[in-house]
Amino acid sequence: MAENIFDFGMIGLGVMGRNFLLNMADHGFSVIGFDKDAAKNSALEGAATPGTTVKGVSELAEMISLLKRPRNVMMLVPAGQPVDDVIASLLPLLEKGDVIIDGGNSHYTDTLRRVKYLREKEIHFMGIGVSGGEEGARRGPSIMPGGDLLAYENVRPMLEAVAAKVDGTPCVAYLGKEGAGHYVKMVHNGIEYAIMQLISESYAILKAAGLSNQKIQDTFKTWNEGKLKSFLVEITADIFLQKDDKTDAYLVDVISDKAGSKGTGKWTSQDSMELPVAVPVIDTAVAMRTLSGYKDERVQAAALYTQAAAADLPEQELIDLVYDALYFATILSYAQGLAMLFQASKDLQMDIPLPEVVSVWRGGCIIRSSLLPVFVEAYKQNPELSNILLNQEVAALVKSAEGKTRELIAYAVKAGIPSAGLMSALGYFDAYKSERMPTNLIQAQRDYFGAHTYQRIDIPGTFHTEWGQQ
Repeated sequence: MAENIFDFGMIGLGVMGRNFLLNMADHGFSVIGFDKDAAKNSALEGAATPGTTVKGVSELAEMISLLKRPRNVMMLVPAGQPVDDVIASLLPLLEKGDVIIDGGNSHYTDTLRRVKYLREKEIHFMGIGVSGGEEGARRGPSIMPGGDLLAYENVRPMLEAVAAKVDGTPCVAYLGKEGAGHYVKMVHNGIEYAIMQLISESYAILKAAGLSNQKIQDTFKTWNEGKLKSFLVEITADIFLQKDDKTDAYLVDVISDKAGSKGTGKWTSQDSMELPVAVPVIDTAVAMRTLSGYKDERVQAAALYTQAAAADLPEQELIDLVYDALYFATILSYAQGLAMLFQASKDLQMDIPLPEVVSVWRGGCIIRSSLLPVFVEAYKQNPELSNILLNQEVAALVKSAEGKTRELIAYAVKAGIPSAGLMSALGYFDAYKSERMPTNLIQAQRDYFGAHTYQRIDIPGTFHTEWGQQ
């Protein structure tokens, strides 16, 4: 085979890597993949659409030798040391001007380090977030590139071709300098954690009221036809249809309630505190997954503490309350994540364009929803909007659901149904819209026991009081 005939190379031919390459090949690009597992190379070639140019190899040097210059090489390998190991193996094979792309869920600080390291070697490096799962990678994901702008322009036609399309617009855009692509994907995943937690709490409330799986399925299906239309609501409806192949039960009822995670939600929570930006719904979602792992203790506690009885509400009235509360809290989840991106863009000097971020999220990704076009319009009106809750159109949506949200949370609290995510959303909202918070007392306490000083509302400057001297 002649040298230099392939447009794009992929390292790691798991399902995501394979599907991404097949997607690219379907759009007319010649692609080559590397994996040490020969079976994965065969699976790549076997799944290719007839007439496309797709090859799998088991030697990295062979793949590099077959790529057109400048070479475009993407990794889809586990975050952490494996990424550094791949880079180390690539460097002897690459030339100045070649492009390395990390398409995994790396922490942005690792991406910053790699950008700097490879820049010194005159190799372009990009961190890009890819959302949409296996099907998205094959049919059109949401792609969040950041880092080297020259590298982005080099691969832009390929990324635009494979990305999901909304109204003909590709769901990909350059999202900022250095580690911005992975930072945006991290926050995307934090929002994903939050919304999944909110949906699970909504399910718990409906289940506690005695609704059958079929009724809950009908409810989520109906919700997905209205203002709650989103990928996560859509798949939730599908989940309630699935029967277990080992019993006669619905599958959801035999799945353990210990939830797993891969760390990106935790990173969002941790990094928000570094800025600092308040993201309590995301924090709560992370904490609830951790708490779900305390299964043995929860079983003991359930026997020790009496469960309150839920109030008797007409079924449709309860469904309407949950509908509005989920809508309200979902908006708050986006608001917190986007506020984090706004602050990170400035403090970390990544120049993240929020209008492009929400536009990219409209299709292909896990958190796509009918709310995103609303946010696009909000940022069109003010690209420097620090929090979408300050936009009048968004505020109208929030206010329309506020009353029923309060009713639903009161109902859940009285019934003892875990609803920490919904409560966190309302707590954030109440604090955010408070012209004056009671934290003046906290400042007084801090100055009392630690001489941490305080500021006044009537006189400029910093003050300290010798408390208790009257």
